[in-house]
Amino acid sequence: MGKSNFIDHVRLYCRSGNGGAGSAHLMRDNRTTKGGPDGGDGGRGGHIILTGNKNLWTLIHLRYQKHVFAESGFYGSKSRSSGAAGKDQVLEVPLGTVAKNSETGEILFEITEHGETKILVEGGKGGLGNWHFKSSTNQTPRYAQPGLEGLEGIYVLELKVLADVGLVGFPSAGKSTLLSVVSAAKPEIAEYHFTTLTPNLGIVNHREQKSFVMADIPGIIEGASEGKGLGLRFLRHIERNSILLFLVPADSDDIDKEYNILLQELKKYNPELLDKDRFLAISKSDLLDDELIEEIKKELPDISYEFISSITGQGIQKLKDKLWTLMNKES
Repeated sequence: MGKSNFIDHVRLYCRSGNGGAGSAHLMRDNRTTKGGPDGGDGGRGGHIILTGNKNLWTLIHLRYQKHVFAESGFYGSKSRSSGAAGKDQVLEVPLGTVAKNSETGEILFEITEHGETKILVEGGKGGLGNWHFKSSTNQTPRYAQPGLEGLEGIYVLELKVLADVGLVGFPSAGKSTLLSVVSAAKPEIAEYHFTTLTPNLGIVNHREQKSFVMADIPGIIEGASEGKGLGLRFLRHIERNSILLFLVPADSDDIDKEYNILLQELKKYNPELLDKDRFLAISKSDLLDDELIEEIKKELPDISYEFISSITGQGIQKLKDKLWTLMNKES
């Protein structure tokens, strides 16, 4: 998934439909000249609705849809006939989409399941027809309620990538290279910071035609939880990964220190992230001989690990096996 078509944040001006007015009709026919009230209710205004679609991976289809208007409800009519409801505007979104109020920043809801439907902006309620207001003291009410106006405002949709395994590491740790090796994903790869500007998803094929989804999250830098670098924009994607795969290169000055810096950034952003299963992969291990590997093992943090090389394939199958076991440990 190229960076040109991965859109994970859109702002929409939304206006739901007005409710239709109730009718103040009085019954009249060939045999009745002074009938009672029979005005029907107005129809509700159209809602603006979000529905989950598992086949979508980005919000790009909403990128240029800056305004979303729903249809207003129709007027009530005679014989207590209610007006039709205004047509809803239904927006399909990928799983992991969060809807927010732009002004307050309040999270309204999240879409996490295929077919899940939630109302983003409610349409105005239709007005009551005059027959509702008939009473013993007012046999012929000649008034009805107007419909309520729809709501309007600016709403933000943010996507949190849904994946089984999320790659966590500093820029240039080798995340994109690993993803390109274990899946068919083709992320941009280069030896400079922030080559990856958007998350990349890859389907990792495992044994016996099994598979899982891995996400290459843009590199974290120290201070990302305070918004430094690309900061908060990307940390939110990690929330939706069931396993966090920390990637630290073998030529790092201090693997344990680098791992703990990454861990602290996640903790500052959202302490609940530390409840997720974690695994450490030491990348670029083709630079090491057996003696160096044994020395490095003594300094590693207390976490399951694997020495890997995306260039030679060292440890790649073992890594996939261990990740699969971790994902399915409960079952």
